[in-house]
Amino acid sequence: MVALHSGSHRIIELKRRVGGISKQMLTRTLKTPERDDLVERIVRHSPPPQIDYMLMPLGHFLSEAPRHLADWAAAHQGVIAVNRLHYDARQI
Repeated sequence: MVALHSGSHRIIELKRRVGGISKQMLTRTLKTPERDDLVERIVRHSPPPQIDYMLMPLGHFLSEAPRHLADWAAAHQGVIAVNRLHYDARQI
């Protein structure tokens, strides 16, 4: 959901953005939000066929909270790493 927040993406672009997931598993994972009308699957009948995914209005609303959490985690990654080192040093 967070990877789709910026707009429509082809499946291969989503695979790169998410990382660590096969194309088949990503496609399966997108089936449930598609069924719930959170994500729209757009098939472009061109040679070769292209498949894009985009958030629907309900999906945009739902993606706000995890997007903010991901932004916060990225912004504080360094501080958290230092805190973990300090914690681990006290445990020895």
